[in-house]
Amino acid sequence: MELKRPKMSNPVHFLAFGFGSGLAPVAPGTFGTVAAMPIWWLCAQLPMWGYLLATVLVIAVGPYLCGKTSHDMNVHDHPGIVWDEIAGLLVTMIAVPVTPLGALAGFLAFRFFDIIKPWPIGWLDRRVEGGLGIMVDDLLAGVYAAVVMQLLIVFLPSWFS
Repeated sequence: MELKRPKMSNPVHFLAFGFGSGLAPVAPGTFGTVAAMPIWWLCAQLPMWGYLLATVLVIAVGPYLCGKTSHDMNVHDHPGIVWDEIAGLLVTMIAVPVTPLGALAGFLAFRFFDIIKPWPIGWLDRRVEGGLGIMVDDLLAGVYAAVVMQLLIVFLPSWFS
């Protein structure tokens, strides 16, 4: 089945497709996570309340952006919709210091949980519909990866200095 292409001139599609990163012909979720890294870096320059506010805003608009784009394209959870990866990475990286190893560890932890989908991530992914359904698995993968990151900060603090 050939998937429809989004209208990148539509701001909703442009955002849902991660500023175009979701158009990658292979591994669009990984490319969406790569696109999320500079967003994380910028948000990490804010005080914690600013980072959390930005993360909440990304999450809050996600169901609309993902749901509307999915509806417009008549495909539930088009693989190119990667706003959910952006939100999931921001959750993963809450309170993670900006270091190269920290960035790499967060990227890998998030992708691991997003791809593997341990319970209940996969269960929710199959059962929750619409924009929220597109977002929920990545948000929960972000929570799992955030726990891993906080454990790394405690047990491998040299990675973050």
